[in-house]
Amino acid sequence: MPALQPMTAPLVLLSIVALLALLIHGRAAPALLFTVWAAAFHVTGLVDEREWLSSYSNPALITLVVLLLVSHALERSPLLDRFSAVILKGGPSLAILRLSGVTALVSAVLNNTAVVGALLGVISRQRQVPASKLLIPLSYAAILGGVTTLIGTSTNLVVNSFVIDAGLPALQMFQFSLVGIPVALACIAVMVLSSPLLPAHPAASRDNRQAYFLEAQVTGNSPLAGRSIEQNGLRNLDGLFLLEIEREDRLISPVGPDEILRDGDILVFTGEIEKVQALQQFSGLHVFGTRADALLGSNLVEVVISNESILPNRTLREVDFRMQFDAGVVGIRRGDKRLTGQLGRVPLHVGDSLLLAVGPDFAHHRNIDRNFHLLDTGVLRPRLTNPQSTLALSGFALAIALSAFDVWPLLNSLLVLLAILLGSRILTLSEMRRRFPFDLLVTIGSALTIAKALESSGAAQIVADAMRGMFDGYGIFGAFVGVYLITLVLTEVITNNAAAALAFPIALSTARAFNVDPMPFVMAVAYGASAGFLVPFGYQTHLMVMSPGRYRVLDFFKIGLPVSLTYSAVVLLLVPVFFPF
Repeated sequence: MPALQPMTAPLVLLSIVALLALLIHGRAAPALLFTVWAAAFHVTGLVDEREWLSSYSNPALITLVVLLLVSHALERSPLLDRFSAVILKGGPSLAILRLSGVTALVSAVLNNTAVVGALLGVISRQRQVPASKLLIPLSYAAILGGVTTLIGTSTNLVVNSFVIDAGLPALQMFQFSLVGIPVALACIAVMVLSSPLLPAHPAASRDNRQAYFLEAQVTGNSPLAGRSIEQNGLRNLDGLFLLEIEREDRLISPVGPDEILRDGDILVFTGEIEKVQALQQFSGLHVFGTRADALLGSNLVEVVISNESILPNRTLREVDFRMQFDAGVVGIRRGDKRLTGQLGRVPLHVGDSLLLAVGPDFAHHRNIDRNFHLLDTGVLRPRLTNPQSTLALSGFALAIALSAFDVWPLLNSLLVLLAILLGSRILTLSEMRRRFPFDLLVTIGSALTIAKALESSGAAQIVADAMRGMFDGYGIFGAFVGVYLITLVLTEVITNNAAAALAFPIALSTARAFNVDPMPFVMAVAYGASAGFLVPFGYQTHLMVMSPGRYRVLDFFKIGLPVSLTYSAVVLLLVPVFFPF
């Protein structure tokens, strides 16, 4: 079947505006949107089949995928746990300084999400400094460390994939350090000075958690005894949900519809506790308070929904949460708010904090680490042993060194390390399948196709000409600032990788329109795409810390504004110095 007639440049621009609007709306996954747009540009003849398919095998993109697979093993190293006791000593300002320094240092070589995930539980559980004083700095420091090296953040590798695809020399490992290190130092200093702006919420205790529960006991000779949960009509109560049964010092969790009730059973409900009247219709059921005893309390686990989870935009009922995870949801918190209503009907978001009452098989489910960041240590995956940790970390350090000194390409080094991790059983094939970054692969591969379409249609040139006219009185530096600000705004309203994908072809065309070296414009996109400090929705580590820290959007803006201004000032000042036009 022949391809359709190629779209004109104005139509391509309109389609990109529509893509941007859908990304901001947030109802459809970026991976789906980018894939549809890339396929449409191929079908309409803007990108031929070879270019379209080759986008998904870009060397920098494959390097990113392998790096993320290796990082799944590295994130299980106990290294950060050992640092935590030292990091959090002293008052809030000193704790922020130490935490930010260590986080930035580690994030320079490890995936930002893995670093924040490793420290999230430690910081949430400690009682020395309020977690709300530390979690936003933790997320910001992960960003700041990420911009210091090529592998520090996926955004830098994404930009590198565009650079290679455009026929430019590949970015080097420490090329970002020239600007990134001064940026990180300046912003960490600003965070320490701005620490009084952070809220100081008291830590949530087990007693606070138990307020989510409502208990009722099946009395002697109750008509409910001898009949199943389904037969007694206890499955679809108004605002309440039967979570667990305590029977003779034994906990039945989760409760199936065919479970037969007995005299003396204690039924534990969750949901809208104030709707106690829903239980008054049952003869032989005695409601005796909202206390959950030690047996039940010991069965609680707090988790945060990860960006890789299957749960966002779906309800507990839709995913059959009990069957998937052998756990019932006791409460949901989003930022500083505890959600009310029937929990099974609440659409979930990335970053939601869930309080779970878990069954005995919860810790053994293979999908736990993909879907959740665990804030409780009792069900964490086994950490690497000291020999395993030494092997994984030293192998990773060697791979970085070989690449940094141009001895061996990074991709080759990482592939050898991946084989060693698999051979030593530090990483397994099942874990690789479970954690494979498929969404990232199709998003970036499709974004490369979209960038080609913007170039071939002339749409990128239209934007570049418009920017040249807009900044004509300000020269090349004005256009450079314009590219940076466009990228910064995009990363605040959509994801950082999507912002880089949309801004890169504009930056490259603008550099060519001014007939200057494209490198400062490339760096403007790289640093601008990581400059997401003002709102929590555009960056996944912000969403990770929002609910555990009980933050409001305003909290991010108050501390993020001075950080964002400092970050931007240093970037705009130093990039032209180290990467001249």
